[in-house]
Amino acid sequence: MKNKKSAAIILGVSFVWFTTHFGGGFASGAQIYSYYVRYGIWCLAMPVFAMLYNAVFFAYSLHFAKKHEVYDYRSYNNAFYGRFAPVFSNLFEVLYICVMCVAPAVAFATGGATLSALTGLPYLLCTLIIGVFIFVVAIFGTDLVRRVASILSICIIAGLLIVYIPNIIAGLPQISDTINLMTAQKLPLSAALYSAFIYGTFQLSNIAVFVQHAKSFEKPGDAVKSMGIGFVVNALMMVMVVLGLMTVYTNPEAAAQDVPTLFMVQNGVGASFMTPLISILIILGAVSTAVNMVAAMVKRICGDGEKTAAPQSQGKAAADKNNAAKTGPRISRKEIIAALICCIVDFGIAQFGLLTLIQRAYSTIAYLAIPVILIPYVIHMIVTASRRIRRAE
Repeated sequence: MKNKKSAAIILGVSFVWFTTHFGGGFASGAQIYSYYVRYGIWCLAMPVFAMLYNAVFFAYSLHFAKKHEVYDYRSYNNAFYGRFAPVFSNLFEVLYICVMCVAPAVAFATGGATLSALTGLPYLLCTLIIGVFIFVVAIFGTDLVRRVASILSICIIAGLLIVYIPNIIAGLPQISDTINLMTAQKLPLSAALYSAFIYGTFQLSNIAVFVQHAKSFEKPGDAVKSMGIGFVVNALMMVMVVLGLMTVYTNPEAAAQDVPTLFMVQNGVGASFMTPLISILIILGAVSTAVNMVAAMVKRICGDGEKTAAPQSQGKAAADKNNAAKTGPRISRKEIIAALICCIVDFGIAQFGLLTLIQRAYSTIAYLAIPVILIPYVIHMIVTASRRIRRAE
């Protein structure tokens, strides 16, 4: 029974990686096309390289978190960076805030681009509609989104399988033509490798999300097993999306698409059924991601909103708590203003366009992550390995 529970936890944490990695940008195909497909035949191998790169760092961070029992990212960073924590922990905060701004903006752009492609309405208007919806849900429906997050993730994964597998099977001749064309193009490996490196480095910022889940492990070694499974799942799903997008690669219009998955479906099998299906799933994925990010930023700005009651006012505090339980949580004016500001900022950033955000904003965050995460982690790994070798001697 204990082994079954441990195995379930290992598997569960591996899917935390997948659901964190997987969002509107992934579902839309924009991330995969931008960082892999446009670099030619290497797109079949580079997703595997990027996920292996991530698996090593994520396993190392989860192993460290469990071994030292630090499960919130601030405590974890203070322990990991040691005497350099006053510098690097605060730099990590800056990096994480950048991620919290860019990720919901990508969600705004994903939802807006999908809605625009479906309806023909201007992108600006579509992002405004998505933004208003996200603002309302972030204020009044965050708990609902959190409760159905797992269901949404399962629905999106199932939807992708339903959409991609038939299109890959039906598009095998097109995939063969694409492989021949990509091989003839002879695009350099160095460019594809660098793009995969940037993609993987951007994903390293997710360490802040993962460390809390190390608490569930029975022992530090479970981190390696969990991230090994996560590597297989993420790599397979990415390669599946690559193959799907290869069915439309030879189409001259493919490179200009903001939502490549939608374009693939519209030019593939079962378009009348799959187009609305994948569109709804992409928008739901984008909205759920944005709501969670906006809510997190509001919490960061406003705090938990829980204050310790003074002894003389404990009776009133208890009464207020009982009233809140009956009527639901009260939204303060400060929280509404904070959510509105976040949504306005994200709406503004989204106007740069989905492809621009994914290609440039994500890359900028990756460059920030190099000195804050990549280099310190590599040094930490080398120092730790050297100590183990000396102890063994």
